[in-house]
Amino acid sequence: MAATNSVPKSGPALKQLSAHHAIHEGGLAGAVDKTNDMMDYLKKGDLETANRAADALIDYWLTRIIAHADSEEAGFYEEVATQKPELKDTVIQLTRDHDLLRIIVKDIEELREKENLSPGVLHRFHSLLVVNEIHSRDEERLLFE
Repeated sequence: MAATNSVPKSGPALKQLSAHHAIHEGGLAGAVDKTNDMMDYLKKGDLETANRAADALIDYWLTRIIAHADSEEAGFYEEVATQKPELKDTVIQLTRDHDLLRIIVKDIEELREKENLSPGVLHRFHSLLVVNEIHSRDEERLLFE
């Protein structure tokens, strides 16, 4: 079977505001819950379980939130920019938001090797929530209105 070089098209859920919003809300809710769980373990002084929760939280960001970002970039954003050239700069801005999420996750991974669950690491975990929430709100407002 011959391989194709075409960019995968985005699925229908990415193109419908209500479905896309549900993906964003579900992803953020899961990230908030997992962040709160990690913080609860830390408050209880259970560093071992807090570190396992941090590992699970990083995995969640990579497999749920950043994987969603990857799927948007693999087709949806390109389709939007092609169909509505006036949104090209918006797509660039939204892609940068994705890059920030990737950078922050990488920073967390690197800092944890040196600092474990330091205040700097915890701040970055919380910053992921803020960047993701702003990004999702902007994406829905700018691409679907």
